[in-house]
Amino acid sequence: MQLTGAEIFLESLKREGVDTIFALPGGVVLKIFDVLHQQKDIRVILTRHEQGAGHMAEGYAKATGRPGVALITSGPGMTNVITALADAYMDSVPMVCFSGQVPTPLIGNDAFQEADNIGLSRPCTKYNFLVKDVNDLAQTIKEAFYIATTGRPGPVLVDIPKDISMDKGEFHYPKSVSIRGFNPTYDGSKWKIKQAADAIMKSKRPILYIGGGVQFSGASAEVKELAEMTQIPVDMTLMALGAFPGGHPLSLGMLGMHGTYVANMAMHYSDLVIAVGARFDDRVTGKVSEFCPTAKVIHIDIDPTSIRKNIQVDIPIVGDCKRVLIELNDILRATVNGNQKEQRKPWWDQLDAWQKAHPLAYVQDPNEQIKPQYLIDRLYELTADRDPVVSTDVGQHQMWAAQYFKLKNARTWLTSGGLGTMGFGFPAAMGAQAAFPNRLVLCIAGDGSIQMNTQELATAVIEKLPVKVFVINNRFHGMVRQWQDLFYEGRYASSSLGNVPDFVKLAEAYGAAGIRIESVGDVDAGIQEALAIDRPVFVDVPVYQYENCYPMIPAGGSNHEMLLEDPADLKKPKSTHKKSAQADSDTVLTA
Repeated sequence: MQLTGAEIFLESLKREGVDTIFALPGGVVLKIFDVLHQQKDIRVILTRHEQGAGHMAEGYAKATGRPGVALITSGPGMTNVITALADAYMDSVPMVCFSGQVPTPLIGNDAFQEADNIGLSRPCTKYNFLVKDVNDLAQTIKEAFYIATTGRPGPVLVDIPKDISMDKGEFHYPKSVSIRGFNPTYDGSKWKIKQAADAIMKSKRPILYIGGGVQFSGASAEVKELAEMTQIPVDMTLMALGAFPGGHPLSLGMLGMHGTYVANMAMHYSDLVIAVGARFDDRVTGKVSEFCPTAKVIHIDIDPTSIRKNIQVDIPIVGDCKRVLIELNDILRATVNGNQKEQRKPWWDQLDAWQKAHPLAYVQDPNEQIKPQYLIDRLYELTADRDPVVSTDVGQHQMWAAQYFKLKNARTWLTSGGLGTMGFGFPAAMGAQAAFPNRLVLCIAGDGSIQMNTQELATAVIEKLPVKVFVINNRFHGMVRQWQDLFYEGRYASSSLGNVPDFVKLAEAYGAAGIRIESVGDVDAGIQEALAIDRPVFVDVPVYQYENCYPMIPAGGSNHEMLLEDPADLKKPKSTHKKSAQADSDTVLTA
């Protein structure tokens, strides 16, 4: 059957089960957009910026587990989407991005709106393709989706020159793909899994350290079974939140630079670290030379290049998290005897002592300014029964959301981890809302981050994506100000944002709803008002400007060297006098 390249593009996406594309047109992709305009099977969401399209595709992928799809034009269209591709690459998000390119004869001639899409995307994609023959297009698209979704997920770029979209060729869509040199290992070594089971049974102070790989492998149930069967406490990375229930008795919360005190101390003083789908990034390990000095390390990951990349591992297991844990749980189920928590009572006593000594805490005076933690706490309480999808931007608000919003289920947490992309949260939330039109989708943002992509309010209104955005408005780039307080003697170099814009008027200008919550007594009513509105809402919440996010491990510090704010300092307007957790850690249980 002879079809144009644009028609082959459409039919190929249908075969892949694609139902939504986030897109922005341009001259070299007009043929593709024309074909998309004449069909009804795939929804085309017109974004206002290519970065927004990329982040929406990421949010769609993170919320559904299916690959997100973006379509953008050549030149500046490509350079604009690079940030989203780099973000997806760092966080292992399955995504296929289609870029337009100038006609094949003009490539390399500095034609109008030409960019080296392959060269630009090579460092921030799992793989990329330049289609040079229309007869190769269907095969290329099949391979792109296969690569994006198998092994360690990631973004793939397909660059389509204008003439390829207009030429005609035979359409044959392959049923399967086999790529030489790309054969991910899904089943772990049985011998290594048996070694892991033996190590777990012998350990006295084990910790389960789970990462974003648990989300995309769909291994939440297996992690929960392992933790409950062995009574091992669970630490989660920022990317793993929701993969294990945040309110579960075995959950210690998030670990790392702004992780809970108990999570970081448990990691540092453990005798066995069971890492599942995590990559031991610097925000988790802190000072590598002092990371978990008394622990053996089991590392389960589908990406062999992640194992021993940052930390020495005693029992490496290359394989899909879900498959490996199924086999590991089968072995342990036949081995576990009695009450494992009782057998590890000294460890649990120590964990309880750490938790009681330094729980997450804040002081909210009803007559003073709203604390960011209080707003997030109330937002969590008032939406818990609706199991919302929660998206964040990047900064202090992101860490407070990670600390105080106890997610119940996998794929309900959308955030930028590895790249730390300001501007991610709002479009990512829109991508999730497009995938689940009837679910409650929340975006917790900072007044700095949200301004990176506020133009997507137009997309949200026109496409009827009723995302609820709560802007933690402290008139600063908050995390920058915190570091300036702690390490630069309070010199706020280019971190103050002032009182502009008026977020309520901005929302209303786009046709969205705008709400402002200015007092503690109005927080609950303001949240409930926002939730009752069936269209996009911006909720502007002016908060106490100088609130800092604790605990905090200073850059280059060790896991057990946390900065904690003294209770006496919690109500001060601004303070650089902080207490270190080091003194407390000197007296804890050791090997």
